[in-house]
Amino acid sequence: MKIIQLFLFLLLSTSLFAQNDLNVTLTPEQLIEQNRVAEEERLKEEKEKLAEQKRFEIAAYESELQALEQEIPTENVWIKSYASYLTSLDVKNNLEKIKERINYLVKNAKTISDGEELSVLIEKETLLSSQVDKLKGRSAAPFSNLLVPPVIGEVEKISNPFDIFTGLSAIKTIRTDLDEYKLKKESLEGLIVLLRKENKIYEILQNLDSKEKYEKIKRYKSLQLERFETALDTIVVTLEVYQKRLEIVQVDINKGIEKQIYSLMKIAMIILVVFIIFFLLKLVVKRYITDNERFYMANKMITFANFSVIILILFLNYIENVSHLVTILGFASAGIAIAMKDWFMSILGWLVIVIGGSISVGDRIRVIMDGAEYVGDVMDVSLLRMTVLEEITLTSVTKNRRAGRIIFVPNNYVFTRMIANYTHSSLKTVWDGVHITITFDSNHKKAMHIAKEAAKKFSKGYTDITRKQLNKLRQHYSLKNTNVEPRIYSFIEPNGIVIDAWYLTNAYATLTLRSVISLEIVEAFNAADDITIAYPTQNLHIQNHERTTPPEVNDGEVI
Repeated sequence: MKIIQLFLFLLLSTSLFAQNDLNVTLTPEQLIEQNRVAEEERLKEEKEKLAEQKRFEIAAYESELQALEQEIPTENVWIKSYASYLTSLDVKNNLEKIKERINYLVKNAKTISDGEELSVLIEKETLLSSQVDKLKGRSAAPFSNLLVPPVIGEVEKISNPFDIFTGLSAIKTIRTDLDEYKLKKESLEGLIVLLRKENKIYEILQNLDSKEKYEKIKRYKSLQLERFETALDTIVVTLEVYQKRLEIVQVDINKGIEKQIYSLMKIAMIILVVFIIFFLLKLVVKRYITDNERFYMANKMITFANFSVIILILFLNYIENVSHLVTILGFASAGIAIAMKDWFMSILGWLVIVIGGSISVGDRIRVIMDGAEYVGDVMDVSLLRMTVLEEITLTSVTKNRRAGRIIFVPNNYVFTRMIANYTHSSLKTVWDGVHITITFDSNHKKAMHIAKEAAKKFSKGYTDITRKQLNKLRQHYSLKNTNVEPRIYSFIEPNGIVIDAWYLTNAYATLTLRSVISLEIVEAFNAADDITIAYPTQNLHIQNHERTTPPEVNDGEVI
């Protein structure tokens, strides 16, 4: 060190001697002091330059730190969860301190101020206790709620085609939950990248600042980063396990869906074959059954059998535990029977109608419902009701004054209401009559003969048809009176003698023949001189009375 100082002294002395001819010779001590001062000034300048450079670097890093802190979103769920965790710790620590102070004051309070402080602390304890209850569980570990993956609900077994949509919905929900959990992981990874940069800057600032200004915050940031990195390790492992579980659940759901789709295809093929078989059966029936009514009933029975077979196929494929179903139906049968009594009765009535043959499609029937009479032709006999087209009949003319309506008659009416069939079995004719009144002085025998001849003339064809039909009915029913010739009756009424002519006519056209026979009889009666058609009339008899004088009376005797 001394050698260096001597060398510097000689160098400085030589320089001063060469530059200044008037230089005064200095002593070695003076030269050394002069050099020391110059060195200190130089070192001071260098130190100031280094300090200025350090301040510049610190300012630059602080500016970078501020920009980085702005990049860290305060609304991030992880930041909020960590802040909530710290808040819960602070609340619990404050609560512990307050409790300690309360215990102390309870034992050692002597002054009024101590009592007031105790009251205030008790209120604070109550308030903080309520906050701790709200934050309960958050101080146990940070991010406890965020690290737990969504709960995988129990997925029901896919046992029918409708469960396919449930399975697809479950897969969509599972994927959505997985994507949300992955977003949490990605959000945490991005946040950790920023926190590492921030931690690195604080480490640099701590090295630049000798006053340990950043030491405390550096420890806090290091602890924060450590907790977030621990959370990341946990969520990575949890995500891997969660994905494996979801894959197993998804595989089970896909297997169930594939099984149901295969089952649907198989059932669809079977149903298609059934449809083809019954379609061919309908073609055969259509070809070999020429009667419209028989064809209609056969077609209805084939359709019913077709749907019954399809329902049976579906029932056998999708009802796994038939005994369990029978048990349930056994318990529910009473309630179902009461609630659906009319339906069951209608179905039973349909069986009676179809199997018993009392009413067939095309028959003309009369139904009395709620005091009203309806006469029409049966268009359809379904499982629950008969559809009747109201026709123009004597009932329409005399009572309803309307026709052409569609009447729906429940099948259970065959048990509770009167239904008259005008065209049952092969019988297509009915008895109808013409009612006409003649005066008492008319030739009633001649009138009865005219009415009978007119009825015979126009109903002869129906009489022959009925005779043949009744002969066929003898095979099924006991028939005593099978006289089909027109019948004439006479009755004495207040207004005259009533002639009733009864004859057989087409059940579907009674009014037409009645109109023809009525006009024929009226024309014949009007042409006869000794027959007068009667109607409500009054005869007025006028008699002239001559004025007479009373007889004379003499002594009480009439003279």
